[in-house]
Amino acid sequence: MFGLNPGLGRDEPLRLLLLGAHADDVEIGAGGTVLRLLDERPNTEVTYAVFSGCETRGAETRAAAAALLAGAAQAYVHVLSHRDGYFPFEAADIKAFAQTTLEGVRPHLVLTHRRDDAHQDHRVIADLAWQTFRGAVIAQYEIPKWDGDLDRPNAYVALGDEVMTRKLAILDEHFPSQQTKGWYDAETFRGLARVRGVEAGVRYAEAFHCAKLVW
Repeated sequence: MFGLNPGLGRDEPLRLLLLGAHADDVEIGAGGTVLRLLDERPNTEVTYAVFSGCETRGAETRAAAAALLAGAAQAYVHVLSHRDGYFPFEAADIKAFAQTTLEGVRPHLVLTHRRDDAHQDHRVIADLAWQTFRGAVIAQYEIPKWDGDLDRPNAYVALGDEVMTRKLAILDEHFPSQQTKGWYDAETFRGLARVRGVEAGVRYAEAFHCAKLVW
């Protein structure tokens, strides 16, 4: 699955932490990777935390998480309501939640935002991951957006057609509030996965930035 093994046997529980600033971030950036990982390691214990969302977006997030994490041995879902665009000003409360609720997870693998993402909320969550989970493998996913901040990744997870189809179905079915946005459609998500697949020598892939790896 991953080029770097977290040091566990294939049948041992893997603790996976998924961090997203907004509803649908995890599904866009790493949805296929999560689906494939749970297919291959059904003993995985997942903690999923999204830090913003109004009532509508919160309901979407919980429904999407249920679909995404259906194959997990255990799944813990946290949906907070910090204001979109204000994370730098609410960072103290965000960090307090991480320390009181998430630090005890002791994850083997964290999937989160890039530290150099153009969105200020994404950067706060990325910094939080590096400050809080120093013993974990941290892989930073990418989110396509109008800023044009996609960079050159250094890690890839290959996605088969079936996993890619499941990822797109979750994004289409569970986030109806986003359907009016011009960039939010299957063509965007499949197109990026196809480009990353070309780079990885496969049909489709999700790409990650891994700033620090121990071999």
